[in-house]
Amino acid sequence: MGEPLVVDEPAPGLDEFRAEVRGFLDQVHELTSHASGESTLERGRAYLAARFDAGLGAIDYPVENGGRGLDSRYAREFRVEAASRKSDDRAPGFGIGLDMCLPTIRDHGSDDLRARFLASGLRGDDVWCQLYSEPGAGSDLAGLTTRAVRDGDEWVVTGQKVWTSGAADADYGILLARTDWDVPKHAGISMLVLPMRQPAVEVRALNQMTGVAHFNEIFMDGARIPADWVVGEEGDGWRLAMALLAHERSSIGAGGGRQPIPTDRIIDLARSTGRTTDPLVRQDLARLVTGTRIIQWVNQRQDLHPSIAKLWRSRQGRDASHVTSGLAFPGGAAWLGDPMGATEPGGFLGADGSHWAYGICDSTAHSLGGGTDEVQKNTLGERVLGLPREPAPDRGLPFSQVPKSS
Repeated sequence: MGEPLVVDEPAPGLDEFRAEVRGFLDQVHELTSHASGESTLERGRAYLAARFDAGLGAIDYPVENGGRGLDSRYAREFRVEAASRKSDDRAPGFGIGLDMCLPTIRDHGSDDLRARFLASGLRGDDVWCQLYSEPGAGSDLAGLTTRAVRDGDEWVVTGQKVWTSGAADADYGILLARTDWDVPKHAGISMLVLPMRQPAVEVRALNQMTGVAHFNEIFMDGARIPADWVVGEEGDGWRLAMALLAHERSSIGAGGGRQPIPTDRIIDLARSTGRTTDPLVRQDLARLVTGTRIIQWVNQRQDLHPSIAKLWRSRQGRDASHVTSGLAFPGGAAWLGDPMGATEPGGFLGADGSHWAYGICDSTAHSLGGGTDEVQKNTLGERVLGLPREPAPDRGLPFSQVPKSS
């Protein structure tokens, strides 16, 4: 592992920092051209290693964890510069770790967990997944029944998770498990770090209508976790789960994860079909441009609740799909079924025009990933507007007494 560049000096000025970032971006193609494989994952790994070793992979992380110790303005400036170069700063396959799991460990993990996982994850040595949803809990995440039982210096985990992105490649997963069944459901949950590559963990792909398998279901039957790999305190998992979800929603709102069909490509589609003089089409395109601008402006706001940006991005994904469906018809349905062109540079439109259907079919997930629109609105109503919480007849009951779905 390369040694990170640690800066103990006063923070650079923003102009000086921008020049540093631009210098790195000028070299990044050469730095990553010798990736140890041709897969998207290996290219992302090489990029993250180069970025971390250049001192730009942990800009707002503490110095003792290999970071720069700078504030969020500098991390935002890096994203702006990378976006202006159309640099793929998301490193596909690593987003869950970079944007969700590692920030949660940074903010709430022990010194040992931070030392063990932060630098290696930021550098791309480890891939992470998020083990939250369960088939029997549905949208009631606190109703999870995956069980973690202490056995000497280990936890033994049994249960099932579903809709887990990237699990097939993951080395570690942030796991929510029930460690106490005799307290109310929110109080008996702990957050642990699960080593994914062990015989007691089985990953099964879930194929989608797009022809790819972003999601997986996970079966754990006696999986083992070191006893001290608990993030925060035992029984405090619900609070930490909400902290991770806040990171996830901020990331989605800022452009991480699943992408809406880009507005500029939809405008190009309208031009190619001779529809730019149609007043209704022009109105649709103007709405998409407006939505893009609003998302950019929302993400420049400080201390804005992350559900707001997430809702705007979900709406943009749906609107983009709807407009594209009308403009590409009947070509939008003429899909040859090859999913790879939709994930390579050039994105949603292959040389044969077949990949509009990929973006259209994939768009339905915008309102689901990171929490449904309904969950986001409830969160805003209760936590921002101060509206009364929804009735919960099981509130206060020990989880062992709460009726479970069979």
